[in-house]
Amino acid sequence: MPDVSLENISKTYNKGKTIALRDISFSIEKGELFGLIGPDGAGKTSLFRILTTLLLPDAGKATVNGYDVVQQYREIRKRVGYMPGKFSLYQDLSVEENLNFFATVFNTTVKENYNLIQDIYVQIAPFKNRPAGKLSGGMKQKLALCCALIHRPEVLFLDEPTTGVDTVSRKDFWQMLQKLKAEGITILVSTPYMDEASLCERIALIQNGSIMSIDTPQQIIQMYPDPLFAIRAENMSTLLADLRQLQLLKSVYSFGDYHHITFVQNQENSPQELVQQLAQAQHLQLEIKPITPGIEDCFIYLMTQQNESQRNGN
Repeated sequence: MPDVSLENISKTYNKGKTIALRDISFSIEKGELFGLIGPDGAGKTSLFRILTTLLLPDAGKATVNGYDVVQQYREIRKRVGYMPGKFSLYQDLSVEENLNFFATVFNTTVKENYNLIQDIYVQIAPFKNRPAGKLSGGMKQKLALCCALIHRPEVLFLDEPTTGVDTVSRKDFWQMLQKLKAEGITILVSTPYMDEASLCERIALIQNGSIMSIDTPQQIIQMYPDPLFAIRAENMSTLLADLRQLQLLKSVYSFGDYHHITFVQNQENSPQELVQQLAQAQHLQLEIKPITPGIEDCFIYLMTQQNESQRNGN
């Protein structure tokens, strides 16, 4: 039996005017590190709140650890750890006081499960007497994770845990998750950072409350349908405007130091024809090269397909 299962979960707000989740279905196996990838407003937090029994779905069924999120919420709350996107610990309590409080809530002690949080706690131990509200972003993140783990949950829900923290802290955090996975804990983590998708065993790409794709990061990348190219020139803003006017191209969008493009017809001479057209338009220092798509490229492609389908009423 999957550790987390959703069947046709839907949720709306404002008396049905705002759709948060549309017919969501997927499952997560025991011990899996599963990523929910999507931008702000995609529906990630609503889904997390339903799975942690803080919000009722309008339709569908969901189970966590075999228990129904509506009918058996008390059993679920004993068995899950939840780290919400917004820091929600007691700001005026010290690090140590917060940790002891959460251990008491779950009828356990810090000592009893210390081995599970030891690698994390040693990093914040020098600040154990400091109020939680005065910790840095990375230290707040580590304390929140300790509090979510102190009762040794079977399923761990982490809602955008690395948002607003520095690159080093993000890397450290994902290393911690790999260790927790080795302990047999099932982990569902959401993030708006596409580069973190590759750190999960499987991912679901979510946008506008709908799941666009579910698979391993490698399989999602392999399903990208077109040869992808990166292009740049001396004046990138003018280049972008001109690229968007060309019928030769199927898609155009900015991506770091380059623009990413695909061609309407995958002909061998298409890149050369494009360079000729841009050179005639006085673009200087042109560079174009074939590249391997990333998760963000796949997300943009699927989002475009979703938007076109919705515009056509499908």
